[in-house]
Amino acid sequence: MGMTTRTDTPSPAPHGADSHDLIRVHGARVNNLKDVSIAIPKRRLTVFTGVSGSGKSSLVFGTIAAESQRLINETYSAFVQGFMPALARPEVDVLEGLTTAILVDQQRMGADPRSTVGTVTDANAMLRILFSRLGKPHIGSPKAFSFNVASISGAGAVTVERGGQSVKERRSFSITGGMCPRCEGRGTVSDIDLTQLYDGSRSLSEGAITVPGYTGGGWNSRLYSESGFFDADKPIRAFTKKELHDFLYREPTRMKIAGINMTYEGLVPRIQKSMLAKDREGMQPHIREFVDRAVTFTTCPECDGTRLTAGARSSKIGRISIADACAMQISDLAEWVRGLDEPSVAPLLTALQQSLDSFVEIGLGYLALDRPAGTLSGGEAQRVKMIRHLGSSLTDVTYVFDEPTIGLHPHDIERMNGLLLRLRDKGNTVLVVEHKPETISIADHVVDLGPGAGTAGGTICFEGTFEELRAGDTVTGRHLDDRAALKESVRKPTGFLEIRGATANNLHDVDVDIPLGVLTVVTGVAGSGKSSLVHGSIPPGDGVVSVDQSPIRGSRRSNPATYTGLLEPIRKAFAKANGVKPALFSANSEGACPTCNGVGVIYTDLAMMAGVASPCEECEGKRFQASVLEYRLGGRDISEVLAMSVAEAEEFFGTGEARTPAAHAVLGRLADVGLGYLTLGQPLPTLSGGERQRLKLATHMADKGGVYVLDEPTTGLHLADVEQLLGLLDRLVDSGKSVIVIEHHQAVMAHADWIVDLGPGAGHDGGRIVFEGTPADLVDARSTLTGEHLAAYVGG
Repeated sequence: MGMTTRTDTPSPAPHGADSHDLIRVHGARVNNLKDVSIAIPKRRLTVFTGVSGSGKSSLVFGTIAAESQRLINETYSAFVQGFMPALARPEVDVLEGLTTAILVDQQRMGADPRSTVGTVTDANAMLRILFSRLGKPHIGSPKAFSFNVASISGAGAVTVERGGQSVKERRSFSITGGMCPRCEGRGTVSDIDLTQLYDGSRSLSEGAITVPGYTGGGWNSRLYSESGFFDADKPIRAFTKKELHDFLYREPTRMKIAGINMTYEGLVPRIQKSMLAKDREGMQPHIREFVDRAVTFTTCPECDGTRLTAGARSSKIGRISIADACAMQISDLAEWVRGLDEPSVAPLLTALQQSLDSFVEIGLGYLALDRPAGTLSGGEAQRVKMIRHLGSSLTDVTYVFDEPTIGLHPHDIERMNGLLLRLRDKGNTVLVVEHKPETISIADHVVDLGPGAGTAGGTICFEGTFEELRAGDTVTGRHLDDRAALKESVRKPTGFLEIRGATANNLHDVDVDIPLGVLTVVTGVAGSGKSSLVHGSIPPGDGVVSVDQSPIRGSRRSNPATYTGLLEPIRKAFAKANGVKPALFSANSEGACPTCNGVGVIYTDLAMMAGVASPCEECEGKRFQASVLEYRLGGRDISEVLAMSVAEAEEFFGTGEARTPAAHAVLGRLADVGLGYLTLGQPLPTLSGGERQRLKLATHMADKGGVYVLDEPTTGLHLADVEQLLGLLDRLVDSGKSVIVIEHHQAVMAHADWIVDLGPGAGHDGGRIVFEGTPADLVDARSTLTGEHLAAYVGG
């Protein structure tokens, strides 16, 4: 009998390439991070949490994503890099295992009037090609359907070198564009109310022009009174037709006034160029007030708001023009495209179909392609950016999300969670900065930063699973199971704000009474018509203070002290105590260090390489002249005051020699919204999204008004901060204000006195009131999606 010997074949050694399954960060010091070291698993879903300002975005966006993008940019030639933003290497000792990072952040879409949902997602580009191929009658190339391309033509002689001789030839060209000539592709035209520009009963020498900057005998007013086109002592209402035309509409004309060469131009085009061409948010308050008063925007009568020429609107596929297609709800447009059977453009139809289906899948099927991009909320803008990544075949990519659940109803969060998990399951690393327990719970790995915000944060407090976090003793762990209870008794309204026949956007002739003197929450799924109802029916103005989601604007020179107006009383207090001018105590004015112009650092531009910022040697980064720093208030100089935290400054300006009631009041509001840890001189660009939201809220709390309208004030807020926000809302109501909040957060709903729920769906499936009453009644009825989620939240 023969014997057989069996030898176990050794398992092959793991391939070296498979060992790189971690992203390693060692010694990160971006913003407030304190030498953070961490290993993040690849091809997993990792959620970063922690109080607002604890360093989450600094670690994920400022370190990991920023270095990944910098390394990718370095693979391009120096010529190409010259056209790209130059990125500096983040302050970190070691970064290993990085993969290509795709950022989906909260930055709002540009507010350019020609930017629409269709243009920012490339859906419009595909539709234009479709209509240029299939549209009847055929009117031209895809440019003929673009509201960003104007029709132009020209002809002339050109000199061509041919065979050693110069030959003159006549050439002509023409481009057929789709831009409406009347509104230049904006969809609206501005009409100027001439009665707001001048007082017809006065003459120019009596100050007839009432436009800001054109009064008081300055150069602007002298340009008109000394132009010689009309009698400066004659009342404007007595001007002849020609004189009035020269005054209001004359083409630019060179002339000398008081021996100085100047260009005369009619008042209307001059104002259009100097004031109306600017973004409204960037205007000074008195200019903005004038523009709001003098200019009315109406739908363009020529294109009926479609932005397109008559030719572009006449070319149709079936009975649908490109204007009709862009005005359709995207879910309906997807069905229409699905019904087109044209083999000649099959690849185009497939790509367009995928893009439109992505909108529906991500919960944005209620939008239309002609919706201006600037009107999207933060959450909608972020989801629009996700669309191009949903059907992507890329794997082993790092997707970085900044609070993807912003602006989402609890019902929609489940869908978003599914999308994040799908991206992970394709073999991608998904990093998410998030506060909502519903999304933290699906993470494979949770990183909690803290323990506090600002200088009290910047360290890793916890790493592990969701269940371990819940059992852990961190701020996030302790608050995960927080539940705001329903109130035992609700406040009684002092009156009602009647809204009748509201039809803005998707609202279906809505009638509703919003109670005053109480905390009212307007809720409903994303796209149900909440903002249309509140912002469309309660415009900011007399007695109404509106705090929307528009981003804070500010450069490196801006800080909490300048943004809130706090610096004004501080400068005056310093000036009074030292007997000098207030302008000396501004780093943007006379007190600025002459070497760095008050920035505190010297920038060296190195073309396509990252610029270098080195601290100014003369002022040592303090931003002020040495002579200014000799002036003191309460024993501190101005740079020391700007280095204080809000809490320290509140104490400093509250008593003693430095007592300044105006500054103390602003500091009190900043402390009320939970920003006691911020330093007064911290540059605005370094603040987190949640901090900017609360800074804005603190600023508006000083506005005089009886009705406060807040649009998702919990954006960017940690669970622990929501409690503080509820206390703030209570204080506002108890002081006699009416507070109306557009919100999805169940804690705010449970805390409300009255709830208005819109729905039942989004887009044309929404726009109706599905519930009005107290939170307790909503939980008992469970008749709406909101009711079911709120009942589950409070354990009802």
